[in-house]
Amino acid sequence: AKKRDHRKLGKELGLFYFSEDVGPGLPLFTPKGEMVRHLMEDYVREVQTRYGYEHVWTGHLVKEDLYRRSGHYENYKDSMFPPMVDENISFRLKPMNCPSHMTLFREMGRHSYRELPLRFAEFATLYRYEKTGELSGLTRVRSLTQDDCHTFCTEEQIESEFTLSLNLIREVFGRYRFTDYKVRLSLRGEGGKYVQDDEKWSKAEKALRSSLVANGVEFFEATGEAAFYGPKADFLARDVLGREWQLSTIQVDFIQPARLELTYIGEDGAEHTPVVLHRAVTGATERTMAVLIEHFAGAFPVWLAPVQAVLIPIADRHVPYMQEVAQKLRAAGLRVEVDDRGERMNAKIRDAQKQKVPYMLVVGDKEMEESQVA
Repeated sequence: AKKRDHRKLGKELGLFYFSEDVGPGLPLFTPKGEMVRHLMEDYVREVQTRYGYEHVWTGHLVKEDLYRRSGHYENYKDSMFPPMVDENISFRLKPMNCPSHMTLFREMGRHSYRELPLRFAEFATLYRYEKTGELSGLTRVRSLTQDDCHTFCTEEQIESEFTLSLNLIREVFGRYRFTDYKVRLSLRGEGGKYVQDDEKWSKAEKALRSSLVANGVEFFEATGEAAFYGPKADFLARDVLGREWQLSTIQVDFIQPARLELTYIGEDGAEHTPVVLHRAVTGATERTMAVLIEHFAGAFPVWLAPVQAVLIPIADRHVPYMQEVAQKLRAAGLRVEVDDRGERMNAKIRDAQKQKVPYMLVVGDKEMEESQVA
């Protein structure tokens, strides 16, 4: 288990570091680590676009008053960083995207039922004031990037939009080889955490439960795990160490859209409040990367490897030819490095194996003469 720990592997592979100079829970990603992040996000962006999601951007700061109106301040303020005050206006580092996406929906003007569903996706860096003792590598950080989406739809569209999100999640899980996962129906429990509106809670739970059943999804129920504004279906993936991680989620929200005064004009010509589906495919990039590092023991699939091939010249006279080969491979879109250090070939091969590079291309006199690589 220790050999697979993502913190140890991440350091060995040169993917990320933590520094006391920057602060706990704030990871620093090297060029290789950023490449893995980029590949992960680029892949989800491509899939989301194919499924009909549109990407937006909503910044890092939000007026505190918006979180008071949405209900997040009351239920989430302990996880927010302290306010920054400018001319008596308090701002907060953004800990979640939903109020910003809902505000964007409202600011875009009057919406017709013909525009719905409207799907806003964003790769947003969020900031959460996690306690120092609860931080753990990339799995629990203070700055996290979320592949978040909010779908604005009618009540009649909930099941079809749930199905769309479910199919997207299944495709991504398959690509990452997460075949062992469970689905939890997270319901509200006792206490004051939840917005008190029994009618809307009942509608949301009924819609979510029927969507799960209609798609043949096996699930178990857990009370007290819902968001403060609605129930959710959480996807719990099991890693190679047998641990469960919540990666994806689909949530049904009848409450926040009404609190933030969102409307659309229905077929009857009257104003109606849209339903919002909150959805994340892999959740936090950082947590998913940690799970993937351990899942693949650092040996990423070729498409996800930060370096896909290392080029190893046997002697210095082979280096110019190796540089030409590297240039051709890069022009073809491959990620390659040339190991032109003054080390012996066996040492270079051993180092490439430690770095879990998928391919090693070796060149000697024969390969150079024949314009080949071994």
